[in-house]
Amino acid sequence: MSSFSISQIASALAAQAVGAVDLRVTGASEPASAGPDHLALAMDPKYGDGLTAGQAQAAILWDGADWQALGLKAAIFVPRPRYAMAGLTTLMDAGPQIAAGVHPTAVVDPSAQIDEGAAIGPFVVIGADVRIGPKARIASHVSIDTGAQIGSQALLLQGAKIGARVVLGDRVILQPGACIGSDGFSFVTPEKSGVENVRATLGDQQDAAKQSWTRIHSLGSVHIGDDVEVGANAAIDRGTIRNTTIGRGTKLDNLVHIGHNVQVGEDCLLCGQVGIAGSSTIGNRVVMGGQCGVNDNIFVGDDVIAGGATKIFTNAPAGRVLLGYPAMKMDAHVEAYKGLRRLPRLFRDVAALKKAVSNSDQSD
Repeated sequence: MSSFSISQIASALAAQAVGAVDLRVTGASEPASAGPDHLALAMDPKYGDGLTAGQAQAAILWDGADWQALGLKAAIFVPRPRYAMAGLTTLMDAGPQIAAGVHPTAVVDPSAQIDEGAAIGPFVVIGADVRIGPKARIASHVSIDTGAQIGSQALLLQGAKIGARVVLGDRVILQPGACIGSDGFSFVTPEKSGVENVRATLGDQQDAAKQSWTRIHSLGSVHIGDDVEVGANAAIDRGTIRNTTIGRGTKLDNLVHIGHNVQVGEDCLLCGQVGIAGSSTIGNRVVMGGQCGVNDNIFVGDDVIAGGATKIFTNAPAGRVLLGYPAMKMDAHVEAYKGLRRLPRLFRDVAALKKAVSNSDQSD
């Protein structure tokens, strides 16, 4: 079992350590459930009581805490607790254990180029002309189709599926079941459909013929930049002609769906069940809460933040903070919702006024 000294942890976090800095811990824990070999995470005064309930000898504490009065032998003080969590978990997480080399059950096309430092797990299938970079790690049951390129230190976890000609940058992480490079959802009818008429008229199908849908095949692929993470069972469709792209540093949560031809910028954060329809463009540093939806063929500008379940139907300018269905400025949405909550009282007041006016007319 790995162990870490308090001074080693503090160094990794660029933080201050006090007390018995040579004390070693094997893991992190919530204060109340911490054992004597755990580092308690008590980065807010509200967790102080938990330290007395647990057995931790060392803790990460809030600024100004009296670590000796809390009965600790050592403490670490961090200026930004949540950011410290990133460094701590990186230090302590050994990651998946995938043996170096190619597992004997893997099926690898002879034309594939696999760097000697890569690790290929059991039952992986690697197609023709695939290139896998240095120190890439590929867990069991991953499939990689023809001509795909996997960057240096990429991590592809169990059951991820990579389509033909997909390009993954360096240090990309795919969580289990992620599907990159499925065909786009593109269908057309020989004549104008009811859907097209509705979009043009905002409600009238007109005399659209009864007809079947014809598939438009996807000739493009998907290009994903460096340091991108894609969540479990997320799906990114290949482009119709051009590639679907995900910019450097962007993070996609579980069950996110990116449609064909979509261009997502750098350092975006797309939470669970976000759906972006085909041919839309998302700027840099955009944040979308869970279940946000983006209409097709629109633009969402840099630094837009959309609250959970927001539905964006039209272009959103850079820096806008959005909420609601349809999306509007968050402050306007809050005021509108307050007005909605007041409607029953307003109806009662209007009914009372009508009754009073009616009674007044009858008395005259």
